[in-house]
Amino acid sequence: METYDLCLTWNWEYDADFVKLLNLACQSHGLSLLQITPENLLHSMQSIINKEIVFQIFFDRASDADARFIPVVQWACNHVAHHINFHKLACRAWDKVAMHQVISVSMNTPLTITLPSYDEQPLLPEIDLSSLGESFTIKPAYGGGGDGVVNQATTLSQVLVARQEFPTQRYLLQAHIISARLGARMAWFRVIYCAGKVYPCWWDSDTHIYTHVTPNEEACYSLGSLRTITSSIATLCGLTLFSTEIAITSDGRFVIVDYVNDPIDLRLQSKALDGVPDEIVKDITERLLELIVPHHTPSQN
Repeated sequence: METYDLCLTWNWEYDADFVKLLNLACQSHGLSLLQITPENLLHSMQSIINKEIVFQIFFDRASDADARFIPVVQWACNHVAHHINFHKLACRAWDKVAMHQVISVSMNTPLTITLPSYDEQPLLPEIDLSSLGESFTIKPAYGGGGDGVVNQATTLSQVLVARQEFPTQRYLLQAHIISARLGARMAWFRVIYCAGKVYPCWWDSDTHIYTHVTPNEEACYSLGSLRTITSSIATLCGLTLFSTEIAITSDGRFVIVDYVNDPIDLRLQSKALDGVPDEIVKDITERLLELIVPHHTPSQN
């Protein structure tokens, strides 16, 4: 029997650098990493079922995009006690409508109208869009990378067309948020959370470029709320690793624009202009190891 400290499923080619860093960090701490990829998926699954392989912690970065990994995830949910982003909680976090209902109770979110799926209710009652302002955003409940999102929408006809693109999904109509300016930057942030640590970054919504918020900037612009808000989101969603988008409006409100992003893009900024700063990715691997160490058992590989 082979015993591993961490099992990681991954299938996105651009995860390779993150996985390399994670593997190196594991090796430097005497920990073992089992990687399950499309190439070894069937063999690994059979070995797991036959109890030829066991692992202490499970981390899934594949099943959201590739259903072939679902059997591994289901097995891990039933047999592994410790997870990085437990699948049931991740599934809830992927639903933007569900997250809106949870987060909007206690934190600032854009003014939002939620709609049933087209399949559930093809004909909508009269909707008053005036509360959303001159323009608004149309978002399907699921998906990332802007799939199905309509920015700067202005009419009901756009809503009616958009909700037929993904007819099984609920939709959100959200008021357009205009951020304040802090110095030379717009007050728009993408904040990464990992195992209790918060990484605030300036976020250019046009170029998607991250810039780490420095301690001086955090103090100068009173940005501490980015940390407390993100930690509160972590408590509500229950995830170990995710990102969120927060904007500060001209009246000083911190508004959560995009609630929970999972799995997050961990491409290195040194390799991709719109990637995550390298030092943050490296620190994330160290934070994840802190979760692994308490469950470490001597490897029998």
